[in-house]
Amino acid sequence: MSAGTYTPRPGAAPLPRMIAAQTALETRMLLRNGEQLLLTVVIPTLLLVLFSSVDIVDTGTGEPVDFLTPGVLALAVMSTAFTGQAIATGFERRYGVLKRLGASPLPRWALMTAKTLSVLVTEVLQVVLLTVIAFALGWSPHGNPLCVLLLLVLGTAAFSGLGLLMAGTLKAEATLAAANLVFLLLLVGGGVIVPLEKFPDAVQSVLGLLPVAALSDGLRDVLQHGAGMPWGDLGILAVWTVLGLGAAARFFRWE
Repeated sequence: MSAGTYTPRPGAAPLPRMIAAQTALETRMLLRNGEQLLLTVVIPTLLLVLFSSVDIVDTGTGEPVDFLTPGVLALAVMSTAFTGQAIATGFERRYGVLKRLGASPLPRWALMTAKTLSVLVTEVLQVVLLTVIAFALGWSPHGNPLCVLLLLVLGTAAFSGLGLLMAGTLKAEATLAAANLVFLLLLVGGGVIVPLEKFPDAVQSVLGLLPVAALSDGLRDVLQHGAGMPWGDLGILAVWTVLGLGAAARFFRWE
């Protein structure tokens, strides 16, 4: 036996392992939070089932579920990447969790990467659940899955940047109130449940520039109408992604 066989070798774990461990932790914390599950799973599911089964909103020709499913998928992305992440990160910042994690061997950019990966894992579960329910309600999707995937990823990036910007600049209580208020406003005016065509023409042009409207319209064009790549909606989401992530990187405060 050579000398030093049992000598401790302190040091940080490999970076990919640290990111994977933090991602798993973030995902478990997200799925164990009852309020988060209400936002990410219960509300989108209830909206899809209710408005697909009861003729409350005029969704135009065709089956209501064909119109509603793309919008509810967009709502699920917003609830996880924006509302849920903003609230959770805001209170982590308030209680000093981010400050302590920022002093750990895990780089700050890697922590944000882990949070984003956790959001993506949660969204996969959401999409699978909502897709199964939509098929049970008679959904008949069309279009290229690659277009759908690109829209969902870009929408996640846009909402994630906006959520982190809010969490990193406002107090936790203000983040809680503002994130929920924005969620409700975008639910009503973002083309998720109520078609944008129901709003006045002057308002439509403004609402169409919102990220949730671009995401829901893009998904609807592909999944309901079988359209090709929705470049206009992707462009709107790309602008929101650059603005949100850029502002979050510039103004995010860890304390």
